[in-house]
Amino acid sequence: MKHLTIIVPNGENNLSSISGAYEIFNKANNYWKENLKKELFIIQLAGIAEKVEFNGGLFTVKPHLNISAIEKTNLIIIPSLNHNYKLALKDNELLIEWLEKQYKNGAEIATICTGAFMLAASGMLNGRSCSTHWSVTENFRMMFPKVSLQIDKLITDENGIYTNGGAYSFLNLMLYLIEKYYDRQTAIYCSKVFQIEMDRNTQSEFAIFTGQKKHDDEVVLQAQEYIEKNIAEKITIEDLSTKYNVSRRNFDRRFIKATGNTPIEYSQRVKIETAKKSFETNRKTINEVMYEVGYSDVKAFREVFRKITGMSPLEYKGKYYKDAVLNV
Repeated sequence: MKHLTIIVPNGENNLSSISGAYEIFNKANNYWKENLKKELFIIQLAGIAEKVEFNGGLFTVKPHLNISAIEKTNLIIIPSLNHNYKLALKDNELLIEWLEKQYKNGAEIATICTGAFMLAASGMLNGRSCSTHWSVTENFRMMFPKVSLQIDKLITDENGIYTNGGAYSFLNLMLYLIEKYYDRQTAIYCSKVFQIEMDRNTQSEFAIFTGQKKHDDEVVLQAQEYIEKNIAEKITIEDLSTKYNVSRRNFDRRFIKATGNTPIEYSQRVKIETAKKSFETNRKTINEVMYEVGYSDVKAFREVFRKITGMSPLEYKGKYYKDAVLNV
C-alpha cells in the first residue's frame, strides 16, 4: 500500500485544492477497490498544526496527523497558497525542511498553483522547470531566479516533481497523477465523475499578459511603453535599438534580462493580448483585428496567435465572444 500525503500548511491558504485533491484520489481509490479488490493509497492530510482555519474562520481543517509522525511517504501534494505565499513561507519553515527530507528519501512531490513557492523555497526546483499561476510570474522570477519558469505549461513533470498552473487547473494535475499511479481507465472514470476535461496541457488561453516591469532598466521600460502604445506598427529590434541608441546585441540582452522575453516576443504578446480583448468584446472579423494589431499576413497572425494562446483566432473568438461572428 502506497502513502499519499496532502499537506495542510499553516496560514490562510486554499481550501478547495486540499479538499479537491482528497476527494478525487478517494474516488480513484474506491474505483480501484471495486475493480481490483484493493486500494492503492492510504490518503492522509498532514500539517504542523492541529487545525488550520480558512476563509476568515468560516472553515476549519484538522489534519489526520502531524508531519513529524510520517517517516516515509510516496506522494506529497502541496496545495495552493493563494496570494499569501510570502507569509506562508515564513510560517511553514519546518514543513519546507520536511519536504526536502522526504524527497531525498524517495517521495514524489506535486505542487498546486502557488504551492510552487513553497517547493522553490526549499531549493528543490533550482535548475528545473516549473509552472504556477500566470498572475504571479514577476514575483516568482524575482524570488527564484534559478528556477526555469514555464508559465504556458499546465503541468510540468521532472525527476519526481510535478507542478501545475493556476486555480482550478489543479484538477487536471490530479487526473495526470491518477493516470500515472493508477491507470488510464481510472483517470477517465474520474474525469467523467468530476466532469474534468482530459489531457489539457496548457494554460495559455487563460493568461493575461501585462509585461514584466519590476526592473530598473530605464531604456527597456521606455521600449516596453513604446511597443504598447504602437500596437499597429511593425516594430523590429533594429528600430528599437536605434531609437534608444543601444547596439542590437546589447539591447536584446538587456531586454531579455529585464522582462524574460525577447523584444520580438514581447511585441507579439502585447499584440495578441490586444487581439484577444478585441475578440472577446466586439463583432470585428479576424482580418479586421489582425490589421489593427499590425499584421498583414493571415497565416503569420494565426501562427503567432496559436503559439501564444494554444488556439486559433477563430477558436478563441468562438469560445469567448457570446455572439461570435465566425468569419474571416
